[in-house]
Amino acid sequence: MATTCVIREVSKHVGAEVRIGCWLHNKRKSGKIQFLQLRDGTGFMQGVAVKTELSEEAWEAAKSLTQESSLYVTGVVREEPRSKSGFELTVTNVEVIQITQDYPITPKEHGVDFLMDHRHLWLRAPKQRAVMAIRGQIIAAVQQFFNDRGFTLMDPPILTPSSCEGTTELFHTKYFEEDAFLTQSGQLYMEAAAMALGKVYSFGPTFRAEKSKTRRHLIEFWMIEPEMAFVDHDENLRVQEQFVSHIVQSVLTNCKSELETLERDTTKLEKVIGAFPRITYDDAIKFLQEKGFDIPWGEDFGAPHETAIAEQYETPVFITHYPTKIKAFYMKPDPSNPDVVLCADMIAPEGYGEIIGGSQRIDDPELMAERFREHDLAAEAYQWYMDLRKYGTVPHSGFGLGLERTVAWICGLDHVRETIPFPRMLYRLYP
Repeated sequence: MATTCVIREVSKHVGAEVRIGCWLHNKRKSGKIQFLQLRDGTGFMQGVAVKTELSEEAWEAAKSLTQESSLYVTGVVREEPRSKSGFELTVTNVEVIQITQDYPITPKEHGVDFLMDHRHLWLRAPKQRAVMAIRGQIIAAVQQFFNDRGFTLMDPPILTPSSCEGTTELFHTKYFEEDAFLTQSGQLYMEAAAMALGKVYSFGPTFRAEKSKTRRHLIEFWMIEPEMAFVDHDENLRVQEQFVSHIVQSVLTNCKSELETLERDTTKLEKVIGAFPRITYDDAIKFLQEKGFDIPWGEDFGAPHETAIAEQYETPVFITHYPTKIKAFYMKPDPSNPDVVLCADMIAPEGYGEIIGGSQRIDDPELMAERFREHDLAAEAYQWYMDLRKYGTVPHSGFGLGLERTVAWICGLDHVRETIPFPRMLYRLYP
């Protein structure tokens, strides 16, 4: 009896007969030999069907296969150095499950709109499969990092009564008779969780009703948001360095074939380890002005500014101490200069922009009350948040990492639309 296995594990069965459930990715024929390019979700592998070694029924079954037809293939695993996987299957039997007719994504160039309309099928392509596998590895690395360091996973609500950062870019809905919004961040709730459990993190979807069509933006995206009690600004940055280094090194170790499929220059990723350079907002403004950018002190950075700064470094770089007036109400002012806050944005290299934003939070109840007045925040909606400063306030810090931007950077992709299985963008809600 043939052993049932998946393509990823054929190396364990060299010389043995296996049975694999799969799809036909492509096929070519040379005389009395058919070369079947097979995929099963775990990888790709070539099956070699030789007419003289098969029953007439199995040969005809192989012959009938079309692109994306589903089948069970049985064969003997053998080593093949010329193959990308290092192995090949000498086919002994083919059982057709379904013959696919007129598969729409053929082996030719297709426009982006066409591929996005067929996203449910485009995911089967080798490069798209590689991106999703790397995304999965990043998620596993995130969980491992926090689990190993004593963090507790917490789930903040998706429906909220107010904005996290006081913006108007929110999706509005009705919660029975009340107004509600889709969350743009779980951070405020993570602060409450940190006061109960010390070190926590959330991992879930967030939504921004931002009418942006840039290659860095999605309407729905996933955020990893840790929050840590008794942690100051400097320690917060150290955690971020360790976190991002861990993610990158995990992908390099576990996703070699996927990175090869994407033709990613891994020498750049190999440098992402250890401490990252840090510059202040003041230094960044001075640098940009010297480079000819017309940007005054007090203005936030856009994509061209972040790219110009990142080009000076081979690893991610922190930009710290932004002006108080352009950052969120909850960020703690620098005690030595209240015009700036104890915060940092981590900018990825190679033009991928901000992947992390974080800060030390205000823990002084009087200062937080003052910020509420300055930002005209509804006291009744945030009373629970004020209670965190009233009952046992402590220094605490946290940050948020955008999963899709991180996937785009590590994979070397031009657009974040390929980093999530079914992207939601301006003017796209299908499929």
